[in-house]
Amino acid sequence: VGQLAARTGHAYEVAGVVAVGSARLECGAPVAARLGVLEPQRPAEDAASVLRAAREAHAELVLVAPGPRLSAERLRRLSWCLHDVGLPVALLPGLVDVQVRRVSLDDPAGLVLLHIAPPVRHGAQMRLKSALDRTGAALGLLVLAPLFCVLAALVKVTSRGPAFYRQVRCGQHRTPFTMWKFRTMVVDAEARKADLEGSGANEHDGLMFKMRHDPRVTAVGRFLRRCSLDELPQLLNVLRGEMSLVGPRPPLPDEVDRYDEVALRRLTVKPGITGLWQVSGRSDLTWDETLALDLRYVDNWSLAGDLEVMTRTLRAVVDGRGAY
Repeated sequence: VGQLAARTGHAYEVAGVVAVGSARLECGAPVAARLGVLEPQRPAEDAASVLRAAREAHAELVLVAPGPRLSAERLRRLSWCLHDVGLPVALLPGLVDVQVRRVSLDDPAGLVLLHIAPPVRHGAQMRLKSALDRTGAALGLLVLAPLFCVLAALVKVTSRGPAFYRQVRCGQHRTPFTMWKFRTMVVDAEARKADLEGSGANEHDGLMFKMRHDPRVTAVGRFLRRCSLDELPQLLNVLRGEMSLVGPRPPLPDEVDRYDEVALRRLTVKPGITGLWQVSGRSDLTWDETLALDLRYVDNWSLAGDLEVMTRTLRAVVDGRGAY
């Protein structure tokens, strides 16, 4: 319920909550009524409380989130009463971030089974993704070659050091590779990072180091980051098969060393130049939010989803929020 209330981009608005028991709820919506912990002798008692709350909130749907205090029989009788007065009921199965296309229904022996298809990892779709990645990268490098020359010259003449920055990152299945970017920081940025970490300058709450006003970033580097132009050389990594156009952010080896089992799931696919994190706030996101977006992508990948992310990336680059 809290997730529905907090997120946008869907057709549901939480008008109120009917809680089971007296526990305090943090769900972003008002508690309109409460049901007893024990199942009532008359099922209509549950329905009366829910119906009263629904009418006062002008609700068009009752969304039920089952729990240990809401037995199958109690839920069954509640749904009967609600349906008898024409109020539809939706049931939350307890799954999160599983897209509908992965779910199918079955009803053996009077039961309702949800079949969850495994994420796409192999096969024709993944081969097509790889082919589109390399074709897109090759075309991008060809078309953007003049821009590469201008940006490289701009970086070179405005600060000491090379135009390009190379750094070891972890790719699919934790395979290390050298990632390319336009240099946006001073040449001794890594040496200064230790001092900044020691002074508590990290503004990120997780494993990544982020500062909104990082003193190591050059003036030109700030412009490149604002427009995400510093990422363009990663097209070379895509062409070499080390990265994808769309995927999770490629992490540093020392970050991966601190990953738990959940975070390591990010590495089951190739990292990308852009991804859900890129179009959902970039550096403004917390570590937990970044991880949740990456896992949603990993588990629900599709070609249509990649196309949507790339379209949203163009809008995010123009907007520029969260880029620093």
